[in-house]
Amino acid sequence: MSATKLPVGVWADQAGIAQAARVIADGGTVAVPTETVYGLAARADSDQAVAGIYRAKGRPDFNPLIVHVPDLAAAERLALVDDRARALAQAFWPGALTMVLPRRADAGLAAAVSAGLPTVALRCPAHGVMQALLRESGLPLAAPSANRSGGVSPTTAAHVAQSLGARVDLILDGGASEQGIESTIVGLRDDGSWAILRPGPIEQARIAAVLGDHAGAMTSVARGIEAPGQLASHYAPGKPVRLDAAAAEADEFHIGFGAVAGDVNLSETGDLAQAAARLYACLHAAAAAPKPRIAVAPVPQYGIGVAINDRLGRAAS
Repeated sequence: MSATKLPVGVWADQAGIAQAARVIADGGTVAVPTETVYGLAARADSDQAVAGIYRAKGRPDFNPLIVHVPDLAAAERLALVDDRARALAQAFWPGALTMVLPRRADAGLAAAVSAGLPTVALRCPAHGVMQALLRESGLPLAAPSANRSGGVSPTTAAHVAQSLGARVDLILDGGASEQGIESTIVGLRDDGSWAILRPGPIEQARIAAVLGDHAGAMTSVARGIEAPGQLASHYAPGKPVRLDAAAAEADEFHIGFGAVAGDVNLSETGDLAQAAARLYACLHAAAAAPKPRIAVAPVPQYGIGVAINDRLGRAAS
């Protein structure tokens, strides 16, 4: 199908990826699908290109960015990778795990990707389109979610267009994101401990099985902002959000789960993986609905439900 028939962006085929690589090389921004959500990518070695991400998103400059790499060898050129990081990479890369590691002095990355921190957040994505763009461009790519800062993350090209519009230079349309929720972020501490900085598709127990269960707290409030997605108010649909709502008030759009039907349902069967994949699509639907408030049915606090409730809690803040 011709790219001109798409309502937004270009198809993520070989020609579209080549076009996107040219935009990246010239310092522009490209919205690109990953297995988690759509990211807003720019070359991570250019201060000017990274500034384009911040301008497009209206993102606070104290919030760092995730840098995407094609493989572990590329990560080792940017960060100090120890045995723990290699074990995690072997277990979960490519995939939905981001590691916060000490940044190499010779990394050649724009200072803004670390937001003044001595670390860098690195991920090797599994999505074929993002991998193809990384290899076609030959560059590490800074790529936070492709939406206005603090808003609902995009899981389709249409979501990107609605949120960013002309602020993004190009949108690669690769269909809906499979997992639909941002990567797990783990911080590896100098003292040998580790901490989940942002819950995501890869649960704490799976990381503990690789590293050993001597983690710090699930969040790192005492240490301030260490990684993307740690702002208290985030993923907001622009309306008041009430959580753990088994029933909705008359002026509320109801997001259901399981037996709680709602106006839309995260998963009628109570499947948490399906709920994660549908979370942002349901929040987008709620934001577009005429009712001025949003109610969300209870979601179990285990497995990937921890990540779902983390995002809902920030959306309600």
